[in-house]
Amino acid sequence: MAKAQPVVIPAQSRIERFGLEAVPQELRKTKWYEYTIIQVAFSVNAGNFLVPALAVIQGGLSFFAAFLSTIIGATLAFVFVSYLSLPGAEQGIPSQYAIRSIIGLKGSRFISSPIRTITSLYWFSVQTIGGTLVVQFILERTFQINLPFYMIAMILALIMSGLALVGFDAVKKATKYFMPLLILGQVLMLYLLLSQGITGGGASGNYEGGWNLPMMGFFASLAFVQYVSGVSSSADVTRYAITSKQGFWGLFTGNVFGFILTAFFGAYTATLTGSLNPFIATSEMTSSGLFTSIILGAAILSMVSINLSNAYTGGFSLLNSIPGLGRVKSSLLFGAAGILLSLSPALVEEAKQYISLIGAFVIPLSAVIITDFLLIKKKKIEPGEGLPSYNKFAFVCVGIGILVYFSLPEFLSPGFLAFILTGSLYMLISKNSHK
Repeated sequence: MAKAQPVVIPAQSRIERFGLEAVPQELRKTKWYEYTIIQVAFSVNAGNFLVPALAVIQGGLSFFAAFLSTIIGATLAFVFVSYLSLPGAEQGIPSQYAIRSIIGLKGSRFISSPIRTITSLYWFSVQTIGGTLVVQFILERTFQINLPFYMIAMILALIMSGLALVGFDAVKKATKYFMPLLILGQVLMLYLLLSQGITGGGASGNYEGGWNLPMMGFFASLAFVQYVSGVSSSADVTRYAITSKQGFWGLFTGNVFGFILTAFFGAYTATLTGSLNPFIATSEMTSSGLFTSIILGAAILSMVSINLSNAYTGGFSLLNSIPGLGRVKSSLLFGAAGILLSLSPALVEEAKQYISLIGAFVIPLSAVIITDFLLIKKKKIEPGEGLPSYNKFAFVCVGIGILVYFSLPEFLSPGFLAFILTGSLYMLISKNSHK
């Protein structure tokens, strides 16, 4: 298979057309702090609040236990996500194309990419549903406007799919312009939560919780599951980085700082009010129309920001499975599927089960990808030269990892254990096969 060659598009084109081919060096101009801004803007949103909030509400953890455990799990995932962004920054290629050199040409096209596409579709839908509920609630409460759920969800999903079609430039510009209102909204939410906590006798509410170590491990692993899937998409974004170092540290610092904010809002709001959505909870704490409008604006913009990323990377995964589509058609097809799934609120209501189910496939596959890239290939890959159809050893290990994940009870943190066992087994088999 010949190595992908750069294709230069006309300067006047507003829609990104780079698919699996490398982005030209002259277009790689994004600095580390721009990536930090992008990742922070992605982080604080309705979908990402779920795991820290569920740790309090369903896991029975205290605020600090939920806050700390989910940060540990997410940060570990972000380390791996940042390392797997290196092929994008160094070679200008998307993640799923790079992964071909690890699990094989057909393994990437027909197994890894569909899993990544489904994961992106799920989170696109969850974010849209969460944002729709916020918009619907505030429109009814503040402006006495009653719009059906499906209408709001379709409009929001359509807007976000259209913006993602434009490409990375839209992601970069949108987050830059959104950031002032996002920061203002988060400061206002912080003020309302803290003042409510003080007047209400502290962050106690109906969810005092405790320090249950097995449950902390489970929700740390759930956060790990949610974010480690990014190893199969992070290179999509860093294709435009000036250097691999700037791409790595920009993603890592933005992801960690953004999740610290996310975990605080999610866990503290759940502890104080029992709500899964801080946007809705804080809007109920004020009678000010201005404050409510700012929170509504921040909620919408945070949802748009993260879903630009979900749709953008999900389109590349679909493109790797069906290269004949081209980037534009793959983005349109992903957007259409995302719009349909966004009409099902059950995806949020049963989030714990869905995240765990996705994790059964994401965790073992991610373990193989990370182990191979970091420990076997030493961060150097050649995705376009003499690739096998499948890395059979890899998929044997993935299959065993899936069985391990399903067989372990919650208190044993199946996400972490399945990851460690799959990665260790793959490393052992790979070393012996080379000998």
